[in-house]
Amino acid sequence: MASSSRITRAATRSMTFKTRQSVHNPSVTLFEPGDIEDSSPSPEPPIKRIKTEHDTEAYTSSAPRSTPRKRAKADARTPKKVVKAASPKKPKLIPQALASPHPAPENWREVYDTIKDMRSRFTAPVDTMGCDQAQYQEIDPKNRRFSILVALMLSSQTKDEVTDAAVKKLRAAVGGVLSIEAVIAAEETIVSEAINKVGFWRRKTGYIKKAAQKLHDDFESDLPKTVDELCSLPGVGPKMAFLALQSAWNLNHGIGVDVHVHRITNRLGWHQKPTKNPEETRLNLQSWLPSEFHKEINHLLVGFGQVICLPVGPRCDMCDLSPRGLCPSAQKVTKATKRKAVVLADGSPAKVKIELKTEETKEFPNPLVDQESMAQLEVMPKEEDEDLPIPKVDAS
Repeated sequence: MASSSRITRAATRSMTFKTRQSVHNPSVTLFEPGDIEDSSPSPEPPIKRIKTEHDTEAYTSSAPRSTPRKRAKADARTPKKVVKAASPKKPKLIPQALASPHPAPENWREVYDTIKDMRSRFTAPVDTMGCDQAQYQEIDPKNRRFSILVALMLSSQTKDEVTDAAVKKLRAAVGGVLSIEAVIAAEETIVSEAINKVGFWRRKTGYIKKAAQKLHDDFESDLPKTVDELCSLPGVGPKMAFLALQSAWNLNHGIGVDVHVHRITNRLGWHQKPTKNPEETRLNLQSWLPSEFHKEINHLLVGFGQVICLPVGPRCDMCDLSPRGLCPSAQKVTKATKRKAVVLADGSPAKVKIELKTEETKEFPNPLVDQESMAQLEVMPKEEDEDLPIPKVDAS
């Protein structure tokens, strides 16, 4: 070997090497990797195949994956929450009794019989055009019961004469038979045009349509037999429910108290303290009035209130309670006459024109009822809308 380094090339299967002589020991040959640019291209190593998983969801949804796959698997193992269908709304329970019954007024039976005797001597609007009269134009028992309910729904804040005419007009508008199916099939405009003379007729149109549908769906196209179920109908309150059960099913479950019963019983002092609303009146009366009077007292006092015990200007001069001292709110009426002479001033013989003028003096002898509360009853509106929340009552 020459003293200078001698470079040779040695090729391997995978790499090119160059050789040189060691400067320390000439007999030793060193092998070193060759330069990349000097090396011949080596064959490419075999490609390692990596198994990949294809996401099948990519073919069914174009939305980007929001969570990693591991999270998705974890979610898949998590039980899904089952959304339960909303249960039907339970009817609100109507209170039936006070915790502590009120004592009966001492002379209530004498007062009751006196009013009953007066009622036998005159005919009131409720006697011929009351809500119970609507059934007599129908033949089918179901239609009779439904007619009673419709009349009751129309009667709030409406005179009996107007209610009776509206029921007849509605019956004719839906085909001559006032049935649940006929009301459901009728357009709202037809119903509203027939009842547009009653109070709150727009609202009552919706109530009647919805009540008919609920009766069809939940009660086999008939009136239910409980107060709570009747009060679950749109536009039906406790007064309507009790009266409907009495007239439609002959069931005596309580007293139907309207503004006449509320007003008159307060005037008579039949409550320990004046009641604030018809529901308080009902519970007070039911706590001491025997049940055999519960059905007839509404009809009795409504007619009495329509003719004699009026909301404003009661006809105490026509009432038998006043001279007997049975009404603590009786107004004593005295009549006096005044003469007024008018003399003509035209020089002719004196002529006198006599005019009679009647004056009424009203007195309240020893009132037993709070007069401020009674004054509020005088200007009390006819009736609150039956779909309003049931007023809270004092359970004592």
